Amino acid sequence: MFTGIVEELGEVTRVEPNAEATRLTVRGPVVTQDARHGDSIAVNGVCLTVVDTTDDEFTVDVVPETLQRTSLNGIEPGRLVNLERAMSADGRFGGHVVQGHVDGTGTFLSRDHDGLAHFAYPPSLSRYLVEKGSIAVDGVSLTVARVTDQEFAVALIPTTLRATTLGRNQPGDSVNLEVDVLAKYVEKLAAVHLTRSSVEDGGGEEDR
Repeated sequence: MFTGIVEELGEVTRVEPNAEATRLTVRGPVVTQDARHGDSIAVNGVCLTVVDTTDDEFTVDVVPETLQRTSLNGIEPGRLVNLERAMSADGRFGGHVVQGHVDGTGTFLSRDHDGLAHFAYPPSLSRYLVEKGSIAVDGVSLTVARVTDQEFAVALIPTTLRATTLGRNQPGDSVNLEVDVLAKYVEKLAAVHLTRSSVEDGGGEEDR
């Protein structure tokens, strides 16, 4: 589990496609200092498993399913990425619950003079986006400031702009989105309860 507090900006140094997975090597001295084989590191919000490390680099394998569902598809050497190690049991919970399981990709649209960054998002995520709710954008824990049927906006402080990839986004860039997992659990539990209530009240199939 992660909290969406980026520890450092890493750089992809090598991309090696093969039949089973694409192997990425990423330079990140902070997250690599205590990384071991099997550890989890979030790369732009995608939870990946460390398969090898050197002094300041780590290597991960990205399967085709992950490439198809995230903005890591088409990644090239030289690209900067947000890095975060999995949260330790005694660590501070600085952001919100982030699993590193991307729900969809969005598109960076624009940045206002008042500090709001606007992103388009897939319609399937609409019901999980609420004002003042949480969302992870490329692994960064953020609070939704505004939301419409087609886009949402978040306020980015100068520190976030400097310390993450979000300060370098250009219009049209693809970003990974992960909605609040608690909202998805509530939805599933509520759906079961509402369906049961409808049946007990005599609701027919056309009512559901």
